[in-house]
Amino acid sequence: MSDSIDTVLFDLDDTLCRYRRGADEVLELAFERAGVGPVFEPTTYYARYREYLERADGFADFHERCFGDLAVDAGHDRADGIAVAREFREERDQRNVEALPGAAATLEALADEYALGLITNGLSAMQRQKLEATGLDRAFETTVFAGEDTAPKPDPEPFSVALDELGSSPERAVYVGNSLSSDVAGARAAGLDSVWVPRGTKTTNPEPRPSYVLESLAELQSPPWR
Repeated sequence: MSDSIDTVLFDLDDTLCRYRRGADEVLELAFERAGVGPVFEPTTYYARYREYLERADGFADFHERCFGDLAVDAGHDRADGIAVAREFREERDQRNVEALPGAAATLEALADEYALGLITNGLSAMQRQKLEATGLDRAFETTVFAGEDTAPKPDPEPFSVALDELGSSPERAVYVGNSLSSDVAGARAAGLDSVWVPRGTKTTNPEPRPSYVLESLAELQSPPWR
């Protein structure tokens, strides 16, 4: 890559923002507030998340359908799962989301030189809420809600859609994310170079291999492809 880069695309979750409380803690509170006990294990929710994301009709439908099915599978009433879903959404509101350190400053610095786009797996209602809560909602010229607007990452489709909307192309763009399996693999499938900003311990030999590895978002203010 070189100075021919004119577009920088970003992932959202755990790249630009994070939850103050994890889903495990929010689920525990939701079970308690619904008064039904732990009707399913958090791991089963994580394992089936993408399955329901791909076929849900809106934010509320996503959790109610998923939690209802998980409750039934565990031998409980569907109504118990739906009650948990409602409490879960209520608990995981805007106050539970925050921008990661350096996110706003990095986007502001890059906006002077590059077109900025967002590609995030998730329902639009849920992801827009996060963007508004963190104040990042006006930073992007285009946003693709993969899994709703297109196939979810790592499918190349959301990358192609974002680049078309920005009038760019794979060789003139990079994608920034924290996930090897979703972000780096998706960027590679779409023909883009990738910037991996891992949260937590870095893998010594990451696979798929990202084009660039950074310690923090702030490093992007001096782009590594220059």
